[in-house]
Amino acid sequence: MGESVRTLAYGAWPSPIDAALAAAHDGHPEYVGFVGDEVWWTEPRPAEGGRRTLVRRHNQEVGREAPRHKGGGGRRAGGTEEAVLPAPWNVRSRVIEYGGHPWAAHAGDDGPLVVFVNFADQRLYRYEPGGEPRPLTPVSPVGAGLRWAEPLLRPERGEVWCVLEEFTGDGPTDVRRVLAAVPLDGSAAHDRGAVGELTDARHRFVTGPKLSPDGRRAAWLAWDHPRMPWDGTELVLADVGPDGRLHDARTVAGGPGESIAQADWTHDGRLLHASDRSGWWNLHLDGEPVCPREEEFGGALWKLGMRWFAPLGSGLVAVVHGRGATALGILDPETGEVVDAAGPWTEFAPTLAAHGERVVAVGASPRSAYEVVELDAATGHARVIGAEHDDAVDPAYYPEPQIRAFTGPDGRDIHAHIYPPHHPGCVAPGDELPPYVVWAHGGPTGRAPLVLDLEIAYFTSRGIGVAEVNYGGSTGYGRPYRERLREQWGVVDVEDCAAVALALADEGTADRERLAVRGGSAGGWTAAASLTTTGVYACGTIKYPILDLTGWGTGETHDFESRYLESLIGPLAEVPARYAERSPATHADRLRVPFLLLQGLDDPICPPVQCERFLARLEGRRVPHAYLAFEGEGHGFRRAETMVRALEAELSLYAQVFRLDPHGIPTLELST
Repeated sequence: MGESVRTLAYGAWPSPIDAALAAAHDGHPEYVGFVGDEVWWTEPRPAEGGRRTLVRRHNQEVGREAPRHKGGGGRRAGGTEEAVLPAPWNVRSRVIEYGGHPWAAHAGDDGPLVVFVNFADQRLYRYEPGGEPRPLTPVSPVGAGLRWAEPLLRPERGEVWCVLEEFTGDGPTDVRRVLAAVPLDGSAAHDRGAVGELTDARHRFVTGPKLSPDGRRAAWLAWDHPRMPWDGTELVLADVGPDGRLHDARTVAGGPGESIAQADWTHDGRLLHASDRSGWWNLHLDGEPVCPREEEFGGALWKLGMRWFAPLGSGLVAVVHGRGATALGILDPETGEVVDAAGPWTEFAPTLAAHGERVVAVGASPRSAYEVVELDAATGHARVIGAEHDDAVDPAYYPEPQIRAFTGPDGRDIHAHIYPPHHPGCVAPGDELPPYVVWAHGGPTGRAPLVLDLEIAYFTSRGIGVAEVNYGGSTGYGRPYRERLREQWGVVDVEDCAAVALALADEGTADRERLAVRGGSAGGWTAAASLTTTGVYACGTIKYPILDLTGWGTGETHDFESRYLESLIGPLAEVPARYAERSPATHADRLRVPFLLLQGLDDPICPPVQCERFLARLEGRRVPHAYLAFEGEGHGFRRAETMVRALEAELSLYAQVFRLDPHGIPTLELST
């Protein structure tokens, strides 16, 4: 101890958080479930080609007290974690491209029976530990083939029920989706005709079925173009006949202007669902509101099988809920009271599983990455049981975020997380203000959670501030806040990000001359639109973006989002000029500042042609820039080496534009 604090310029602070460390900690556990009394989940492996593996936790001495992790505490349980499948098996579905719950398992007398979706071929496989995975579904030569999600094992019938996404042609929107029954004996592995269809294809999108406790009814969600699931969905109920098939499917809740995010059955056979009919996603039991509050008990259904609540055997309900940040709690539907789990976690992901009174969730905080948490609903004790956060560096280097609300145009409130530069051994000269990078999240119907992100720490520990803006249109703050972006994408998001950036400069938190903007996917759009329309930023980083609305909205993207722009911009047939006017590609000639463009070459959501068209329009304009395109990467980077290259390139851009001196970072070559 006793080290003296050094005075160094912002951006020159030496940091133990390098790009390789940030990449190694990217991603988090997902899709938790119980197999007998064991807890299983999927987990990323950035160093193994970016695959996701299935992990099981073998129970040992359960419930012992353990040392508190440096990230903040909580109880820890004994037990060992084991990857169920070796590389290169990659447990990940491509249904609606963003995927869905990709596995199911049943605890039998001879060990577990596992079914999972393998990413490379999108086939459903059967696996018993000790054996080899065997395919259950065929390969289709048509378009992108057959894809599966949300498997529900029915071993007593010798089948597994799933969502089937089937391409009927070569176009991205030549697709149908139904609920299907796949034989567990492998008889459909080479025979599409052996897959039974449980529903017709009347709805464009469906979620996996939930069976009532007596097995006589099934419920699922459905919606159709042009709606996104956060605009309007239907809760569909059907009877399960003696033949094991679904009959008399009927809509019992929801509609074009009501989003139902999840549905499930209580232990006594009542239907519970999360609906935003009040303006907030609240729970409804048999159609009646339970615990009406101005906070969210649901969210945007970007992946099939996301779960914000799980009914328990006692009649209580485990819930992930909140306004902005999310907590894990136990709701008593009789009284409407919620008791939240005590612990260091300040954010819970939309995945939950319950077994008796045991609840498993995935939680994180500004001091700890996402970890698997078990809550005993009877005692209220919560503890980490898997993917435990481990401080790879001294937590003194972690950022210390502030939850802020800013005032935007028209006096509207804007939610943001501000991460000032932070280093235990360095300060900047007294007369210097720090550079700041505004981060625009993806979606745009999404939210930046307040959790430990070593990518943010990579910048803040070097003396570069980060501002994550939950601009109008973000989830977590009710439907009216979400709908601020209706037909206003490229306006409200851009204005809100700029308002936060300028407020930070005006209050003396940030250097007005050293502001940058960065984002990926829809955030890449916001970053590009900000650079071409505002004049606020000195440079920017644009990752796998949307840049040309007309192209993207007429066949360049996938089916799930192919009509998203009708709510974000307006119907193309009615407002074609708006599509051109809002597009950064249209205004490439207005771009005057350096930028970095990052793109995966296998991206089906925001394809490389968007970047190529943008760059073509910039030709001859002598704007310093770099374009890095990565083979084998899709939408969102998953390979460690890609993430390292991208992060170091981004820091080098800021170093060159802001005149910083980071140590040991390869110089990004900017061309004009």
